[in-house]
Amino acid sequence: MTRTSDGPREGPHGGLFGELKDAVSVRAAVLVIGVLALQLAFITSYLGAFHKPKPNEIPLAVTSPSAQHIDEALYQLSTLPGSPFDPRAVMDEASARKQLMNRDVDGVLMVDPRGTADRLLVASASGASLTQALTEAVAVTQKAQRRTVNVVDMVPGAPGDARGLSGFYLVVGWCVGGYLCAASLAISAGARPANASRALIRLGVLLLYSIAAGLLGAVIAGPVLDALPGSLPALWGLGTLVVFAVGAITLAFQGLAGVVGIGLAILLVVVLGNPSAGGAYPYPLLPTFWQVIGPALPPGAGTFAARSIVYFKGNGANGPMLVLAAWAVAGAAVTLACGKLRAGGTTDSEPGRTAMASRSTAAAG
Repeated sequence: MTRTSDGPREGPHGGLFGELKDAVSVRAAVLVIGVLALQLAFITSYLGAFHKPKPNEIPLAVTSPSAQHIDEALYQLSTLPGSPFDPRAVMDEASARKQLMNRDVDGVLMVDPRGTADRLLVASASGASLTQALTEAVAVTQKAQRRTVNVVDMVPGAPGDARGLSGFYLVVGWCVGGYLCAASLAISAGARPANASRALIRLGVLLLYSIAAGLLGAVIAGPVLDALPGSLPALWGLGTLVVFAVGAITLAFQGLAGVVGIGLAILLVVVLGNPSAGGAYPYPLLPTFWQVIGPALPPGAGTFAARSIVYFKGNGANGPMLVLAAWAVAGAAVTLACGKLRAGGTTDSEPGRTAMASRSTAAAG
């Protein structure tokens, strides 16, 4: 087999095949296939979640001065095909309103025992698409009973919050910053931290970045664009937690799987997390799979908490904040563990390289 100085390799392994083999390693080919799988998962997840939204067990409080009217309304709502509602009896109007403001229910149907005109209390700040679906479904039900319904929006969205999506996109931006920051640390200093100290430094850098990103995101959404009217310090705290949680998850995946961990983080946060976050379509409008996983993932927890902070005085935000804190703690713990194990068991850590260099020097002497 011969090889010219400037031309391609000749012989049985020369030509286009040889150039392709030299240019694309097995590892690169595997990564490309992984990217294709991630792309297909992205398409499947988003289309699966959004292609056919429909009401599914929307929490609805039913109240009336007449217990008989409550029972009749509960029976009618609970026996509808497809189970669009999850109705529950509330014996007085004040308790029903409190449940709506605490985000325990998405609507309140107030049945008038003296006539046929009922009222439906909603909170469009929870998501305009959910309010629309709830209103339409109740109107159809009432029409079948020869009753009418007047809709009262108890918690409307802010003028700058189109269809209640501003909080969702703010959280998505925070999530993007979290995994990009972690990925940047991997690109600059290796996907896996060399030891526990390096892992701790990465987490420290991520924390500083999270504090800055949380503040700047909250300032842009609030004072700058006037999109979200909620408490700036509360949004800042939420943003810091979202960014750090997502970044810590990414660092943990990188510690476990190397550069492939970036793809795993994207799979969890973007492919699965974003369509199930309750942004464009809140949970009761999503298929069961996305409805179940959404509250447990950072985008969903962050979106629910953001709307609670902005419009509901923080009501209902405790659970999502605990979810984010759990991801942050778990990600940080795994990152530190990976750094400690790598320092003790691999030769490319700092102590390992130092020992090898000492042995080489002694042998040369």
